[in-house]
Amino acid sequence: MKKYLTWVILLFLLIISTRACIHKDIPPEYNNAYYNTKEDEITYPAENKNITIDDIDYLQSQAPIGKFGGEIVISTIGEGPKTLNPCNTKDSTSSSMAGLMYDGLLTTNPQTGEVVPQLAKSFKVNGNEYIINLRKGIKWTDGKEITVDDVLYTYWEVVFKGLGNTATRDAMMINGKLPKLYKIDDYTVKFVTPQPFAPFLRQLSYPIVPKHYFKPYSDKGDSVFNAFLNPNTPPEEIVSNGAFKLKEYVAAQRVVFVRNPDYYKINTNNQKLPYLDKLIYLIVGDTNNEILKFEAKETDLLSIRGANVARYKLKEAKSDYKIYNLGADTGTLFLVINLNNRKNDNNKWFVPPYKQKWFRDKNFRKAIDYAIDRKSMVQNIAQGVAKQLFTAESLNSIYLNKKITGHEQNLDKALELLKLSGFKLKNGILYDRNDNRVEFDLYTNAGALERESIGVIIKQDLENLGIKVNFKPIEFNSLVNKLSNTNDWDMAIMGLTGSPLEPHDGKNVWMSNGPLHLFNQRPAKSNLDDKFSWEKELDEIFEKGALKLSYKERKPIYDRYQEIIYNECPIIYLYSPIRIIAIRKKFKNIFPTSLSGLIYNLDELYIEGEQ
Repeated sequence: MKKYLTWVILLFLLIISTRACIHKDIPPEYNNAYYNTKEDEITYPAENKNITIDDIDYLQSQAPIGKFGGEIVISTIGEGPKTLNPCNTKDSTSSSMAGLMYDGLLTTNPQTGEVVPQLAKSFKVNGNEYIINLRKGIKWTDGKEITVDDVLYTYWEVVFKGLGNTATRDAMMINGKLPKLYKIDDYTVKFVTPQPFAPFLRQLSYPIVPKHYFKPYSDKGDSVFNAFLNPNTPPEEIVSNGAFKLKEYVAAQRVVFVRNPDYYKINTNNQKLPYLDKLIYLIVGDTNNEILKFEAKETDLLSIRGANVARYKLKEAKSDYKIYNLGADTGTLFLVINLNNRKNDNNKWFVPPYKQKWFRDKNFRKAIDYAIDRKSMVQNIAQGVAKQLFTAESLNSIYLNKKITGHEQNLDKALELLKLSGFKLKNGILYDRNDNRVEFDLYTNAGALERESIGVIIKQDLENLGIKVNFKPIEFNSLVNKLSNTNDWDMAIMGLTGSPLEPHDGKNVWMSNGPLHLFNQRPAKSNLDDKFSWEKELDEIFEKGALKLSYKERKPIYDRYQEIIYNECPIIYLYSPIRIIAIRKKFKNIFPTSLSGLIYNLDELYIEGEQ
């Protein structure tokens, strides 16, 4: 396996400045080890520029000028998007598709990791005051101008009121207080945080939505707003601001987007982007169908799993595709254990009390951790194109705690831990101290063959301890509902995306009141205080870490949270795949980065030979 990414340490420090507000003590240089690609073959375009034409503030791409026309077809596994409302997305498919249609004030430079303007023309920071200057003259797809009123509405009436997904609101809170907003004029807004707050600028990537279109629904409360912009919404009704707009949705088949002809980004010839006429997502059932679609040339992009890397590499030279290695995945794969000890509204336990005792026992959880054969997963599932993972931060995170080196599978150690808590083996079957046989259900999302393979290995590994595992792959939306709403589950194999630049983005996972605190969820607006002592420490860490402004101050704090998760094992991390992606050679303006992937710049992609 090629070595995963080497990062030069990036130090963040918010400073008073008349220009940018993130100063890096050392610039973030990404050592991109491309598969079959020499680094000097990639010429990155210069940073985007602001250009004003006829009183409209455009964002000008510095990428080579392309040709207009054509389409790109991408596959997506599952049932398709659950919502097109960018404020209510809770899964990656919905987030990525809604993200095509709605931009935020700021975004992240895909090469450097810096915060840069998007809908905003410029920004500056003075202590805990953030001045955002909006672009003048840019429009929604219905022709109405985008103004600060839309920004105020998005934050005041959607984010701060907790409509839709509350992750951004929760991440913006400092000691229970939210930022204040002030309208300076139609194109200038000021955010004031209770005190200087390191992650704040990255929160301003939240999608800005049109007040005139969204407000009639947000005024009617949570249930109406959450149903708003469901996938059955007539495309012609949707008002958006992104590079692409919805054209067609056919359930369980495809989602079709077309270029927004009035997008605010232009090329150096001052022609409006994007170049592509269409972006089509084919909804496929599983990774096998994804491969078949690519090999039949029905799709243009394929994320290649470890078992297939060698075969595709051998065929590459005589093929119509090019393969790139993007380094370690920015997300994480893990086994999560249900530590919930509460009853539902019908006074029924979410998890039976005897199982609660197992799952809430640290020795039991650590025994599971020691029983898992990560090396086998890397070799047999990923075919070596992966690395074992033991931390809550991804392997390419600048906050990765490198002191956590993990351990090999050790069944003797696992049995020793179980015996310490009164478990015993009888004829190869594990029982607890009350003679309950140790048996539980293990879930993952059906169709994700990698996760299904992980489930098979975990089932076999735990059988070596005398544990009976009922492995149950189920439809993804059903799994999400089970984990986040019903709490009727034992263990699950899941994955989460993350930022290698900002641990605070995981606040909603690690804070005890976070909506993604999967292993021990509290009911909404709950006053329950049944936290483990280490959960209380996690709460303190994520409050404290956000208030430290330099990388040097923050790194030890986030090292500690990784130590807690490694030692307590509410979530057991498995391995990190290396991202190997193939794309048709006809697509140009491909500038892969370890931070952002391969096609983050869909508005700049073009097809050689079009027009």
